[in-house]
Amino acid sequence: MASSPRMEEKFAPAKRVAGQKQDVWSIVNEAAAASPVQPIVNMGQGFYGYNPPQFVLDAAKSALDRVECNQYSPTKGRPRLKKAIADAYSPFFGRKLDPESEVTITTGANEGMLSAFMGFIEPGDEVIIFEPFFDQYLSNIEMPGGTIKYVPLHPPHDGGTRTSSAANWSIDFAELEAAITAKTKMIVLNSPHNPVGKVFSKSELMRIGDLCLKHGILILSDEVYDRLYYVPFTRIAALSPELAQITLTVGSAGKNFYCTGWRVGYLIGPPQLIRYVAAAHTRICYSSVSPLQEAAAVGFEQADAHRFWDSSVREMEAKVARFCHVFDELHIPYSRPEGGYFVLANLAKVKLPDRYHFPDHVSHRPRDFRMAWFLIMELGVAAIPPSEFYTPEREKVAEDWMRFAVCKEDAVLETAKERLRGLRRYIEE
Repeated sequence: MASSPRMEEKFAPAKRVAGQKQDVWSIVNEAAAASPVQPIVNMGQGFYGYNPPQFVLDAAKSALDRVECNQYSPTKGRPRLKKAIADAYSPFFGRKLDPESEVTITTGANEGMLSAFMGFIEPGDEVIIFEPFFDQYLSNIEMPGGTIKYVPLHPPHDGGTRTSSAANWSIDFAELEAAITAKTKMIVLNSPHNPVGKVFSKSELMRIGDLCLKHGILILSDEVYDRLYYVPFTRIAALSPELAQITLTVGSAGKNFYCTGWRVGYLIGPPQLIRYVAAAHTRICYSSVSPLQEAAAVGFEQADAHRFWDSSVREMEAKVARFCHVFDELHIPYSRPEGGYFVLANLAKVKLPDRYHFPDHVSHRPRDFRMAWFLIMELGVAAIPPSEFYTPEREKVAEDWMRFAVCKEDAVLETAKERLRGLRRYIEE
């Protein structure tokens, strides 16, 4: 049966999902499937290439044998996990956290952030985020009707010629304050930062915090890489009692324990904020996966005894160094991460061949999309073009950079390095 124009109009998708350009993940996956160089070395998405530690895996298997762990959990999370998180984080906050009123469990950190936005953002409220940004922030803010205000992290002026610390990506505080209006409800921080790898310094966080206190702005602090830092790490909620009262801290058991597919996240904050995050979470998905919550609880309870946190940092820092050696060989500058597991390399020296064929949906995107396609097709290495994490007005800032995820087995890193050495023939000194 033919549908009428009016019927098609009635069944039209919502504007929030209709008309979106093809996202970077589908573009990269499409290229990877079509590449003549197989198997692809996936340095793109930030999922681990290895299993969680054995004591966490054993806890998950054990939980599956328990009747209560296969049924609904309380909507705010399993009591054991909330207590384990409160106990693990109390030393960082300098006080005893109440697991019942200051911790809530969510279905991954992303759903936790959506719940935070749903709990506090009304149509017309403004939310400030730093650019580049984790792309899920955008839809999460816009779905409850929020308006996004963007403030750039400025890359080092010599990032195309010299390797330097991710600390050199800087905030212009005049730009930040100019973005604040009477409608500003919240600011989103991300430290350690994805994709830059920057750990915001104590002085930067103090200045941001002072602005939030001055203007009455809530802080959503995305700290999902909070156990992977290679320089001193400061939590904004721990800087003062006043900041603690306006801050929601986001964490991820999936990132902490190498199990991103488990989708166990959590938020820590004062009772007057946590109660509304939990209320929104209840209406979004009611409760989160029970056996994996129980396993995550064991992870937090036993991590110190297994010296897991220290070994995790040591091993990831070694992976960063191992992988970046190929850029040192090729004299390709990069931004040395202070935390997390992403490396931004500046490929301005790499000249794409003239008249190289790119599909239409790639050829009209910034240079880093074409470079990503080229790396997949010619070298069999998948990476993420970071202009995806910028607004169209500023995407050229990122078009010479490329994001590589190093949370892979060392053998995979070595294969990626060997393939990337193929860039030599395309480098202009």
